[in-house]
Amino acid sequence: MTIAQGMKRLGLPIAAILGVVLAVLASISLLLDRDALRQAVEAQIRAVTGLDLMVNGGIDVTVFPQSRVVFHNVGLKGGGATDPALSVDTLVANLRLLPLLMQRFQIADVILSRPQIRVVREADGSSNWTPFIETLTRTVKPGAESPLSFSEIRIQDGVLTYTDSAKQIETIGDINLSLAWPSISRSFAATGQFDWRGARVDGSISVNDFLAALSGERSGLKIRVAAPALKLAFDGAIANKTSLMMDGTLTADSGSLRNALRWIGQAPPGRGGFGRFALKARANLVGPSLALTNVNVELDGNAAEGVMTYSNIGRQTLQATLAAGTLDFTPYVSTFRWLASGARDWNRQLFDLTALSSTDLDIRLSAAKLTVGSTKLGRTALGANLRNGTLALSVAEAQIFGGIAKGSFGISRDDVAADIKAQFQLVDVDLQSCASELFGTGKLSGRGNLTVVLGATGSSPFGLAQTLAGTATLIGHDGAISGFNVEQLLKRLERRPLSGGHFRSGQTPFDTLKIAVRFNDGVATADDIQINGPNVNLTLTGTASVPLREYDLKGVASLVSTAADASKFELPFVVQGPWDDPLIFPDPVSLIRRSPASAPLLDAVKDRRTRDAVRSVLERITGQKPAPAAATAPTTEAGATAPAKSN
Repeated sequence: MTIAQGMKRLGLPIAAILGVVLAVLASISLLLDRDALRQAVEAQIRAVTGLDLMVNGGIDVTVFPQSRVVFHNVGLKGGGATDPALSVDTLVANLRLLPLLMQRFQIADVILSRPQIRVVREADGSSNWTPFIETLTRTVKPGAESPLSFSEIRIQDGVLTYTDSAKQIETIGDINLSLAWPSISRSFAATGQFDWRGARVDGSISVNDFLAALSGERSGLKIRVAAPALKLAFDGAIANKTSLMMDGTLTADSGSLRNALRWIGQAPPGRGGFGRFALKARANLVGPSLALTNVNVELDGNAAEGVMTYSNIGRQTLQATLAAGTLDFTPYVSTFRWLASGARDWNRQLFDLTALSSTDLDIRLSAAKLTVGSTKLGRTALGANLRNGTLALSVAEAQIFGGIAKGSFGISRDDVAADIKAQFQLVDVDLQSCASELFGTGKLSGRGNLTVVLGATGSSPFGLAQTLAGTATLIGHDGAISGFNVEQLLKRLERRPLSGGHFRSGQTPFDTLKIAVRFNDGVATADDIQINGPNVNLTLTGTASVPLREYDLKGVASLVSTAADASKFELPFVVQGPWDDPLIFPDPVSLIRRSPASAPLLDAVKDRRTRDAVRSVLERITGQKPAPAAATAPTTEAGATAPAKSN
């Protein structure tokens, strides 16, 4: 017998058996009690989900090639609810074939196609799904005695709408989930994808003891969420006796914390920084409060350890105590400019103060090294408190400019303007680096103490400069002022008053330096500036405009006399012009008076006859007659100008 003949003889019985099976299935499909099938499916769905099935459309029953029941336009609602919590376009119940042959209806799994899930949460924490959870608690009994016939529910193209007591609405779309319902084991698991706020999210959740979790008892919990902006993972336990409690290990990772905050609906502070972010901590959640211990956090390359707490009771509040080795705050201040780019004028761009009203902060931070732009600080301990739109920064101690800094800085929002108050003290700092960083000039060197108490209100750095008020005191020693050598110039002018010279080279050393300045509406008034050196003393008075960044000072420079009977040489001088490059020049009248040759001429021109004679000579030399001078009105004793007399 050939192989082909053998296969032919074997195929005939197989075909006959298949024919019989098809005939049986067809007869079962015709003889099937559809009402009993429907009732059985509804009862099993109610037993598994705790929801009542309301079929508003048709019902399709298929036995072969797939055994299933399809319900159209279905509503599912919890016990006692008037409106369905879940509406489904089509509900497909796949049946087990062997029990079906014996007229027993057992569901293998359920598919919910295009469901509309509605969750409404009340102020007391209950929701329209509370009856459903209570029913599950009574009916779910995993194990051999479980009445549940199926353990898998799949959701396709679903939409979930969440509404809280404040009528805030969130929508999750394109939900595709697979739910592993507890039937034989006690665990529950869900995994799948959904769309939220324009991002595709992959997520999974597993509960070790689903019945215990529904009853509020402690149960193991694992959560994984992966979105383009943020990844989250939690591994611990959950309980909900009187309030929600979670305890376990929390990890978070984001390529841009700024984008992640925007995605979850939080306004990121400022315009700079908040990039790469990573967090790992022991988390303890009790109601709306989250406590993080053993925190290891990394942000923009800065790593720190400590504890953090977050609560959302009426207002979001973040508290933290962190310690770090090295911190760089440059990304957070890099977009802020006191001065206009490429100019000497103050920046007129308006402040963005929206971050002051979003969240309350209370942060304590310590670091071995701290960098803010080009400023380097050593050991630093500072605190930041933001409450009700008012930010207060306090520096307990900071090693800066080779000395110690202490003080406070406060900013509050006044409509669209910022109300700023600053009070700080720098002790034994290097004056060159201090003046360069704070005032933009490197012409001062030495050591000293600086005390500042300032306040201002404005909507931009220029606005602050216009309203600046307060006081500043600088006491320095053993330094120098570069850019001019007063001693050399005074000695030359003492010998030859009209020999010329300028103040724009060399340096003037000093033993002591005292500067006391008071500010009012952006004008700094110097009543007491004293510079005492080994060979030269200088005193200055005058004003400086903060908005215009210009000096208008007058001073007197004098040589220190070594001989007891020597006359003291003094020279008045003027300081005018911009802060970074002022003009410094001696008083010309004083120089003329000191010159033996020119002093008589200065006295002579005071006489009218001498002036007329000089004018006559000039007319003969030049051949031109000077234009007549405008009539000058005499001034009264009271300072008023009298009318000029006409000729």
